Amino acid sequence: MAIELVNTAAEKYADAYTTADEVLLETVAEKTVQTHPLAHMLSGHVQGQFLSMLSALLKPTRILEVGTFTGYSALCLAKGLTDNGILHTIDIRDEGANLFFQQSVYKDKIKTHIGDANTIIPLLKETWDIVFIDADKTGYIGYYELILPSVKKNGLIIVDNVLFHGEVLKDTISGKNAKAIQAFNELVKNDERVEQVLLTVRDGLLLLRKI
Repeated sequence: MAIELVNTAAEKYADAYTTADEVLLETVAEKTVQTHPLAHMLSGHVQGQFLSMLSALLKPTRILEVGTFTGYSALCLAKGLTDNGILHTIDIRDEGANLFFQQSVYKDKIKTHIGDANTIIPLLKETWDIVFIDADKTGYIGYYELILPSVKKNGLIIVDNVLFHGEVLKDTISGKNAKAIQAFNELVKNDERVEQVLLTVRDGLLLLRKI
């Protein structure tokens, strides 16, 4: 059974006092909840606005997202892109995110890729300002090692679900995904190439700054 990570009343309060989503983001969230069997994978309102704020502050030229899903987080991250900025987003499946991207003011700045991220990432040949990893949990270490060399100095890697529904807090961690997340967390904790802070936002966000 998953652990309640944050008091429900506190989450509702945080939601109420966080800048409201734009209409398109509300639409993405609503349609995902209504039609997708894995709607719980959607970045929440508070997390989405946090991603938007980080992007707006950092003003990135190149963003990489591993795990597009229905496009909510990509639209949040695109907010801070410079005039010539591009966001590349990768997913193993086509979940229909492009339908929402085409309705966005960022439609010309978002490039979608369908397929194996391990194959696609080396072909992009970019230097990343921001990376957001929110895909298959057993692939986190591989994505991290593949991407880190192409992240600029002081660039930011954001990793989602690092608390994995509270399963990493248990005395005995079971399940391949929870074990994979724990292994990833241990890896970056001891990686001298980055410094990190783990935030208890939603299901856990790990922020990594490349040194």
